[in-house]
Amino acid sequence: MLIFFVALSEYNMSLAEDQEMNRMTESLKLFAYICNGQWFADTSIALFLNKKDLFQDKIRKFPLSVCFPEYSGGDNYDEASQYIRQRFEGLNNRVGVKEIYTHFTCATDTSNVQFVFDAAIDVIIKSNLKECGLF
Repeated sequence: MLIFFVALSEYNMSLAEDQEMNRMTESLKLFAYICNGQWFADTSIALFLNKKDLFQDKIRKFPLSVCFPEYSGGDNYDEASQYIRQRFEGLNNRVGVKEIYTHFTCATDTSNVQFVFDAAIDVIIKSNLKECGLF
């Protein structure tokens, strides 16, 4: 299993090294490259959409359309976060073969992080059991 982190709250920020490149757009490009590349063709991915607390505050002030001009949903956490989730999951060219396990997290919320890591461990164990023919 591969673990990929994305900061939800950076949808309206540019890269430090390239002011023209949006951070969320860069994350999407990198995710697509890793997700569909030959090195991880059959590897499941745990996608952590992190900093949900900051995103909840920010989305009320800065519309998601600053990053996604085609976005027509509401500028609220539920709609905007699900849209971002769909954008990432939609990049998977091997649906049915490669699983993407998406989790919305706040790294400073230890109970949330513990729950998500426990879920990731369960996925790894099940995957290993399947490979051995025991699940």
